[in-house]
Amino acid sequence: MATEAHAAEGATGYIVHHLTPFSVGEGFWTLHLDTLFFSAVLGSLFIWFFKTVAEKVTADEPNLMQNFAEMIIEFVDQQVKDTFHGESKLIAPLALTIFCWVFLWNAMDLLPVDLMPGIASMMGVDYMRVVPSTDLNGTFALSFSVFFLIIFYNLKIKGVLSFSKEILFHPFNTVFLIPFNILLNLVEYIAKPVSLALRLFGNLYAGELIFILIALMPWYIQPLLGFPWAVFHILIITLQAFIFMVLTIVYLSMAHEDH
Repeated sequence: MATEAHAAEGATGYIVHHLTPFSVGEGFWTLHLDTLFFSAVLGSLFIWFFKTVAEKVTADEPNLMQNFAEMIIEFVDQQVKDTFHGESKLIAPLALTIFCWVFLWNAMDLLPVDLMPGIASMMGVDYMRVVPSTDLNGTFALSFSVFFLIIFYNLKIKGVLSFSKEILFHPFNTVFLIPFNILLNLVEYIAKPVSLALRLFGNLYAGELIFILIALMPWYIQPLLGFPWAVFHILIITLQAFIFMVLTIVYLSMAHEDH
């Protein structure tokens, strides 16, 4: 229980313990094994679910899993149709993957804070952070993947020459302001992955911290605060997955447009 851990190591130690990743290596080469493990497990769960539904799909009497999968696909497809104005077979599957994967990342926040770390402790693992989106390494890895796609599609759709002209002569179409244009465009492009990563990390880190603080309270108070916050947090984790998906679609749509 949290109260026992609290008594043993104090509130600060308890919070730090739950927010410390299981890692190996030092410095730049440090690997957060818990983030990698849960990301892989949740990604495999996403693939397994849609693969299972696709193999058993029927038009006669769709089951609950098929209805649920179709609802998600239609929802994502509608967002792509409303936001993306280019032509690409990758955007819709990418948007579906991002929405579901980020949602599953965030949903780990709803597990009791001592459940997975307790299981890990019995296996000899001292630290275990189970929510990948509370790890800057995880959110930045995902946002940089989107960033690379933005650059890739800018070069593919517009060509090197046209993309270079856009960087040099946008927003001010004059030779004298080329350095200023380069600076503005660099800030714009760098801000995209940074804002994606920090927004997701900040919201989920704060949510996880609140769950940990609730777990520090007496057992008879925890349900009174934990349940309402968990219900409200469902909205947060869904909204953050939706925002990450929509911004990805918007950025890739901009990459397909030529000024």
